[in-house]
Amino acid sequence: MTPPDTEAVRQYLLTLQERICARLAAVDGSQDFATESWDRPEGGGGISRVLADGAVIEKGGVNFSRVMGETLPPSATAHRPHLAGAPWQAMGVSLVIHPRNPYAPTSHANVRFFIANPPDGEPVYWFGGGYDLTPYYGFDDDCVHWHRTARAACEPFGEHVYRDYKRWCDEYFYLKHRAEPRGVGGLFFDDHNSGDFERDFALMQAVGDSYIDAYEPILRARKDHDYGERERDFQLYRRGRYVEFNLVYDRGTLFGLQSGGRTESILMSLPPLVRWDYNRQPEPGSPEAQLTEHFLTARNWLEPTDDE
Repeated sequence: MTPPDTEAVRQYLLTLQERICARLAAVDGSQDFATESWDRPEGGGGISRVLADGAVIEKGGVNFSRVMGETLPPSATAHRPHLAGAPWQAMGVSLVIHPRNPYAPTSHANVRFFIANPPDGEPVYWFGGGYDLTPYYGFDDDCVHWHRTARAACEPFGEHVYRDYKRWCDEYFYLKHRAEPRGVGGLFFDDHNSGDFERDFALMQAVGDSYIDAYEPILRARKDHDYGERERDFQLYRRGRYVEFNLVYDRGTLFGLQSGGRTESILMSLPPLVRWDYNRQPEPGSPEAQLTEHFLTARNWLEPTDDE
């Protein structure tokens, strides 16, 4: 069995961050991602790259972090008591892109690696990650392309992988207090360790590499769509759902805050502008109502379309 190669994972993640930023900056066309390196007093650090107030991207952050410590936070050992007190390190690339145009969806992606070294046992590692899409005014073609790209990334690892990770994504990115999905889904997996480090690492890379191929064509297609105050107002209102999920449910946010992570980097996923309206309901039959009636339904975006 190949032992975990943490340096190979680190180098891949740094390269992934650079490639994603380069392609997104090319779509925006107005500026590059600003870069800030930071250190964590408890151990480790990272590189935050942020594009703010761009021509296409109102706010986008692509963050690399590698943090470590001597004792895991409670969120990490609640279901793994045997790792309590074990030295650990976690690294990953996490990103959220909030476009300016309401017809261009928000997207999120994350790939990560965790390893702990119990004093009386072998190293314990796992991979996780995925990506999901959050439209405000949806397009069927975008959703189909997004899921086809996700499925293609998963196919080398088994016929069941896309199906299982798509279902996991639908279940994870769900606002229980709103009884609605955050978006149209994608992929999500966590705690992945098959015992074959090379294969597990390859799966994480396939997911990480496919994100930009899934998102860039959608962003290019929607970035210049005409919109007015009505669409902008609805976009800001729906962004509130995004904030609610990240602050209430997101495991990465909770782990980062509990482990003493850098607050600015952890909360870079939040949009620059957002609003909450009391008991707001879209007009039946309106384009705004279509979001929840047609798109936010955890539906299968591939089989009916591919069978036509």
